[in-house]
Amino acid sequence: MCVNEFCVPRTLKMKKKEIEEVFGGILENEQDVSAGMAAIRTLLNVLERDTSETVQELDSNLQAAVDAMKNTDYPVTAVASGCELFLRFITLAKLDTKTFGECKSIMLHRGQLFLKKLMEARGKVAKLASSFIVDGSRVLTHSKSRVVLHGMKEAARANKRFEVYITMSSPDNSGVEMRRLLEEENIPCTVILDSAIGYVMEQVDMVMVGAEGVVESGGIINKVGSYTMAVCAREMKKPFYVLTESFKFVRLYPLNQRDLPNEFKYTSSKLGRDLSKEHPLVDYTPPSYITLLFTDLGILTPSAVSDELIKLYL
Repeated sequence: MCVNEFCVPRTLKMKKKEIEEVFGGILENEQDVSAGMAAIRTLLNVLERDTSETVQELDSNLQAAVDAMKNTDYPVTAVASGCELFLRFITLAKLDTKTFGECKSIMLHRGQLFLKKLMEARGKVAKLASSFIVDGSRVLTHSKSRVVLHGMKEAARANKRFEVYITMSSPDNSGVEMRRLLEEENIPCTVILDSAIGYVMEQVDMVMVGAEGVVESGGIINKVGSYTMAVCAREMKKPFYVLTESFKFVRLYPLNQRDLPNEFKYTSSKLGRDLSKEHPLVDYTPPSYITLLFTDLGILTPSAVSDELIKLYL
């Protein structure tokens, strides 16, 4: 039986379907969980339930799980970076033990520690970013970002009064959902057309966006339209801030939009078709347009990202 151009045993095909269901189930049932976090939780679930008897077989099954999640129609940028960091972190155990049982036990322990650290990351980012929102601020954001939402909630709960402009964010109009979530926190906000970025930019004090991935140069991969917003912000001398967790740091060095892998730009169901008429889901914003990145590792300039990324993968 051949799946996605690779021949695999029938049992692996069944596992693949189950993995997709676990991954998709987390995202559908827990709206506050990102694709990257859901992927790491799924990998930990696979690790707990795996019945492999050798490290090599376990490695193969974990990688098959990553491939299965990449083959879904969810955003895969953070899935790719988060899973790579997770696997690198837990598989260091292979150097420390003599038996497979001990090895797997340590891998599980490290996986749980890794997940706990990631669950605390969003709060750290939000706390750092909220200090930059002061009374009377007008903030422009793009699409729906969970970490940006968390940062704005943090500022609102500190009794700061500010206003938010949100792009509608075609094609899924996710900005409408972002507005609903902000209004639940009694934060004044307005949804604008994507084409009104230039019109609104002169009225705002700063731009705050999330990121699906942070590349080695310090640039970001994010919902399409982010690059346009960044170019406009720099032209009008407005700070462009990025809020992101460090598990989204990805070992990639794009020079332009064409350098982004197609698996990041399009859903899995569209790969293999003629993509010349398809609209990309994400774009690349070079580091020269980014003022600061707020991360769980601290507040970084784009030039500092490569050093932090090296540390993560050491």
